[in-house]
Amino acid sequence: MKKIYLVVFGGLAILSFVAFGQDALPESEDIPSSLMTFFVTSEPIGDGGNLGGLEGADAHCQALATAVGQGHKTWRAYLSTQARPDQTAINARDRIGDGPWYHSKARLLDYLDRRLRRPLIKSQIHGDTLIDAQRGSNMSKQFALTEKGELVNGIADPLPLQHDMLTGSQTDGRAFTDAADHTCNNWTSNAEGSAQVGHSDRIGHGNTSWNSSHATLGCSQDDLAAAGGAGLFYCFAVD
Repeated sequence: MKKIYLVVFGGLAILSFVAFGQDALPESEDIPSSLMTFFVTSEPIGDGGNLGGLEGADAHCQALATAVGQGHKTWRAYLSTQARPDQTAINARDRIGDGPWYHSKARLLDYLDRRLRRPLIKSQIHGDTLIDAQRGSNMSKQFALTEKGELVNGIADPLPLQHDMLTGSQTDGRAFTDAADHTCNNWTSNAEGSAQVGHSDRIGHGNTSWNSSHATLGCSQDDLAAAGGAGLFYCFAVD
């Protein structure tokens, strides 16, 4: 028999699940949730900004999703590439569909915080309209979980700080158009160049951008770590 108690602390209502002879939460609350269509990579590829291009980054998303039973979906890395003599620019926002997207604890967190139940919508996370911009993105540290349902170390958390997310993108999710390198040579360099990153906890560098906060010091694994990252990035399901 399962009982549900509503406990109130200082005006904050929290649902407390107490089970007798059963798990405290229904089996459908396994992590990752079957609803998961978004996550932060729990581990880097490990070669700095050399991700093996977009193909290598996508394969990393797919492998991590497969490892937690979500490989039946098609996963794409949220990464832009810049125009080159033999390449056209690719915008991160154009690679991921329209959503909605849910994090790996989507159903579990429904019980605890209804704000985190809201999925990500492409127009909202990029502030495409005045209304979207006014509403603000619901991307947050609590939403930007790994495929294993884990938080990413951010400001004020135990070291190492890993909130830098590789994106190579402007705040609207599009590729940069200037001559500078913002993508570690389109995700093939672990030496020369730089990469634009966002902050998964939306803290630091005088802004709250999840996808375009600052540039890295370089493209080596050590360079990424020195700036507060590890070479992690966002993954979205496109189907």
